[in-house]
Amino acid sequence: MYTTLATTLLLFAQESAAAHPWYNYPGFEAWKFINLFLFVGALVFLLRRPIGQSMRARRESIRKELMRAQEERNAALAKLEEVNARLARLHDEVATVRANAEAEAAAERERIARQTEEETRRLREQAQREIESAGKAARQDLRRYAAEQSVELAEQLLRRDLRRDDDERLMRDYITELGGAKR
Repeated sequence: MYTTLATTLLLFAQESAAAHPWYNYPGFEAWKFINLFLFVGALVFLLRRPIGQSMRARRESIRKELMRAQEERNAALAKLEEVNARLARLHDEVATVRANAEAEAAAERERIARQTEEETRRLREQAQREIESAGKAARQDLRRYAAEQSVELAEQLLRRDLRRDDDERLMRDYITELGGAKR
């Protein structure tokens, strides 16, 4: 089809060249333009299918890449959402752990305070018992000391104030008492 058209145009150009000299104007030869159109037409005819197929293949690959990119984007958004949810849970877990730690610390302080009070009470009671025990021992020592001092003082008084006739009289009274006790 193009060849017949080209042939027709060439024949027409040759016939009209004699009739129309403006076609052969130097630098503007019509046959050059006709040749260019024929060449471009043949290229379009020959390359239309391969170029169309390559364009379709390229369009399909771009579409697939866009779909894959969309899927990757959706996956990344899902992962981001999961990370944000984990982060939110992490904040909650940290708050829970902190609250538990504070509760345990308060309970530990309370336990230590009770234990300290109990230990203080027990030490007071033990000190009180030791004081009472030491007081009893001191009172006994004081009684013993007072008794010893009384006996010693009495001996000194007796030695100083007791005369020979008092000694004889006391002995007689004692013997009399013993004799009366035998009856």
